This record gives sequence, structure tokens and C-alpha cells, in this order.
Amino acid sequence: MPNPSESHDFVIKPHATLLGLSFPTLISLIAEPLTGLVDTAFVARLGAPALAALGVGTIVLSSVFWIFNFLGIGTQTEVAQTYGKKDESRQTELVSMALLMGGLFGVLMIAIGLPFVPAVSLAMGAEGAVLDPAIVYTKIRLWGAPAVILTMVVFGAMRGTQDMRTPLWIALGINVLNIGLDGFLIFGWAGFPELGIAGAAWASVISQWLGAGAALFVLWKRIGFSSHLVWEDVRRLLVIGGDLFVRTGLLTAFLLIATRAATKMGAESGAAHQAIRQFWTFSALLLDAFAVTGQSLVGYFIGAGNREQALRVARYVCGWSLGTGILLALIMILGKPLVISLLVPASAVIAFTGPWYIASLFQPINALSFATDGIHWGTGDFRYLRNAVIVASLIGSIALFFVPTNHPNGLSLIWWITAGWICIRALLGIIRIWPGIGQSPFVPHNQ
Repeated sequence: MPNPSESHDFVIKPHATLLGLSFPTLISLIAEPLTGLVDTAFVARLGAPALAALGVGTIVLSSVFWIFNFLGIGTQTEVAQTYGKKDESRQTELVSMALLMGGLFGVLMIAIGLPFVPAVSLAMGAEGAVLDPAIVYTKIRLWGAPAVILTMVVFGAMRGTQDMRTPLWIALGINVLNIGLDGFLIFGWAGFPELGIAGAAWASVISQWLGAGAALFVLWKRIGFSSHLVWEDVRRLLVIGGDLFVRTGLLTAFLLIATRAATKMGAESGAAHQAIRQFWTFSALLLDAFAVTGQSLVGYFIGAGNREQALRVARYVCGWSLGTGILLALIMILGKPLVISLLVPASAVIAFTGPWYIASLFQPINALSFATDGIHWGTGDFRYLRNAVIVASLIGSIALFFVPTNHPNGLSLIWWITAGWICIRALLGIIRIWPGIGQSPFVPHNQ
């Protein structure tokens, strides 16, 4: 009897399907950083203390929110697999439990976070004229925590069913509304009260709650909610959360150690390193779009018991990611003069050039590391990804500690080590798929 998944659009037109799902994902991923830039431009008109306070609040909140990102990623994988199995009732149960967990975590963030905001703001370096606005901004933004986490869950559920367009429209709506409210609430346009930095916070909170409400309504109309909650799902999602917490924490730690090493070499190396990282972070959004799409498609075919098509998805995702990485490398090489003019102080140009070329040349390998992350998310192989990052980050971090601060090409050494770190992650990601080492979900006899 033929597998029903063989009629999926990807089987018939893989390139068009992959790109059709990846493009709206890319736009939704870019929407928030662009809104952050607009917020920064508005708040900058209030003066340096307000802008510094905005920086403190956003870094604190984003650092906390990524801890709960496992609910979105885990929900996407679980829903994608149940979608492949055509088990709609199980899908509804999973999403309902994830939403309950998301709401509880959001409320806990408010209850636990509010009393600690002053201490955390001080720890982040806010003092003098910066401290009070940082506290005000962060406390207000905390009231949007449940909305942010619930929206993560809804987006994960929708992307698990390969609906990438609804998250796009909701994300655009949230961010357009945020930008639209900024002027009225920050500066008191059209007779609104002039709230300053508090207005920026309220603009975010209002748009987040309205976006969450719209997302929940659409989800309810699509798959409904279930009162039959399976408590084993809590354990499954928390295990995924633990693995992702370790993985993301180590990724962040390695990048922080690399930044610390570059900064210790002097202001020029630190400035050059920051310029490279800024572009690197932006390019990650493009690569993430393929990873998120790969996660949904692989999860669907794994759930349907069609490993052949899951491997085919992996091949196409890696191919398109590799091609995108090559394109990014060419853009970086050819665009070096423009980047220097926009991001690099004149005194840091010499320190910048060599590391920039190293970062450029390894973009294709970096693209493969993103692609394999998404593929393994789709199979639910979170523990393997955690272990791969432990190995890569341990080796890379040890190497960074041996880089002398007075080396004439010290920043280049840091980026060679970063390239090695990327290569280890990409290699471990690839060999789990081809040939399928260990308990690979892609190898039938291991199941």
C-alpha cells in the first residue's frame, strides 16, 4: 500500500516547495530585528540615558526569552511528526499542553522577575541617569512575557503543519503595530500622553498581546484546543528544553569567549570583531529560514514513516543552504569596502581585513551547520545536537584560551578557531545523516 506522504508537494516539486516555505519564514524572522532598529531610532531621540536603558532592557529580556524558545522548537517537531501520522487529536493535545506550559512560564516570569528588575539592571551596568529608565522599561515589558511565549508556541504549531504564512502575517502585524504605536506613546502624538521610554515598552506589550490573541484565535479555528492533557508531554518538552538550554548556552558562551579574547587584544581588534559578528548574526537569519523549513518537512516525513523522503529533504536543505552560504561568502568578499565604510572605524581596518576573509570563506560550512541543526530538530534528535555542541565548544574554548593577546594576527587566529568550531558542528551534523552514525533516526534498523 503506497505511503500517503508520497503525494506531498515536496515529493512532486521539491525546490519550489522548499523555497515557498522558506521565504515567508525568512521575512517573519527578519521582522523583529528591523522593528528593534526602528525602536532604537525613536528612543535615541530621547537622549543617551534612554537609549542605554533600552539596550539594558532588551538584552535582559531577550536572554530570558531564549530559555523558553524550546517550547516553540519542541512544539514544531512534535506537531510536524503527528501531522505526518495524520493524528489530529494527538496534535491538539500536544499543542494544548504546550500552551498551558507557555502561559504558566509567562506568569512565573512576571511574578519572579518584577522584584529582581532593579538588581538585574544594576548588574548589567545601569547606573546614574540610566538606572531608573532601565527599570521602568524592563518592568513594563515583563507584562508581555506570557504573550511572547504563547506566540512562540503557536508559531511552532503552525510551522509544524507547514503553515509558514500565518506566522509571517501575525509577526508583521505585531511589528507594524509596535512601530505605529511608538510615536504616539513615546512622544505623545495626536494628544496621547508623552510617556518617553515607558511608551516604547507599552507599544511592545500592547502589540504582543494583540498578536498573541490573533495567533490563539487562528490556532483555535484551525485545530482547536483539548481539555485532555497528557502529562507525559510536559516531561518530553522539558527534556527537549534541557537539551536546547545546554546547546544554546554553550553556543552563546563560545561566542562570548571569542568576543572577550578579541576585546583583550585592544580596541581595534574588539571593534573589528564586533563588525564581523554583526554581519554574521544578520546572515544567520537567512540560514535559519532553511533550517526551520527543514525541521517541519523532516518531522512530517519521519512521522509518516517515510525515511526516504526525510533523507531527500535533508539533501535538498543542505544543497540550498550550501548554495546560500557560497552566495553569502561572495557578498562578504565583494562587499568588504561597503562594510568597512559603515561598520569599521578607520583605526580598526587593518585588524578587520584578514578575519573578514576567514569568516567569508567558511560561510558555506556555517550554512551546513545551520541546515543540519534544522534537520535534526525535525527528527527530534535534540540530545545528539547537544552533545555535538559540547564537543565543538569544549575544543574551541580551550583553543581560544591559548591565543596570546599580543599576537600580531591574534584576531585572525580567533576566527580560524571559530571556523574550526563551525566545521566540527557541521561535520557531526552531516555524519549523523550520512552514513547515520550512532542511533540515527535516519537508519531504519535503529528504531
